[in-house]
Amino acid sequence: MKTLLEINGRAAVVVPDNVLFEGGAGETVRRKFLLECDVHTLLRLPTGVFYAQGVKANVLFFDKKPASDRPWTEKLWIYDLRTNKHFTLKTNPLKLDDLQDFIQCYNPENRHQREESERFKAFSYEELVKRDKASLDIFWLKDESLEDSDNLPAPEVLAAEIVESLETALGEFRAIYEELGSRAGQAEGGK
Repeated sequence: MKTLLEINGRAAVVVPDNVLFEGGAGETVRRKFLLECDVHTLLRLPTGVFYAQGVKANVLFFDKKPASDRPWTEKLWIYDLRTNKHFTLKTNPLKLDDLQDFIQCYNPENRHQREESERFKAFSYEELVKRDKASLDIFWLKDESLEDSDNLPAPEVLAAEIVESLETALGEFRAIYEELGSRAGQAEGGK
């Protein structure tokens, strides 16, 4: 994506969680990315918003910069829209209103005049590269659902979410089955 941008071009890209913390090539790419681009914002999204149910996604905002001797990323601002938030694709979908606090914190008029809040924190380049594998999988909010079972959704909501997840999984397996069946038919027809 970086190579497609012109110098000072801007981008926002949706990535699954593993892109933020995997080792090996993932770590190499993150370190180079933080060095060569101004990676300024990370939006941690709730589970199942862009990918299949159960898959956590993020949006990385960055600007492409010209070659430099110093790192372009000075601060990465992270907004956590995941912890203690509960959305589903059907029964409680993410809406524009749910993003208003992020938009205000992002401060599109002048992102260099941001302020930290409970859900919005800044991390310096030095802090990021010192982390194990230069992991960007950073969270600081206490997950209340892990401690207080009184905060669980109503049983009918949980049951509806389970049904939704199972139907989605069944649909994906059905598509794989049909694809495998059509490939087998093509292979037999080609003999």
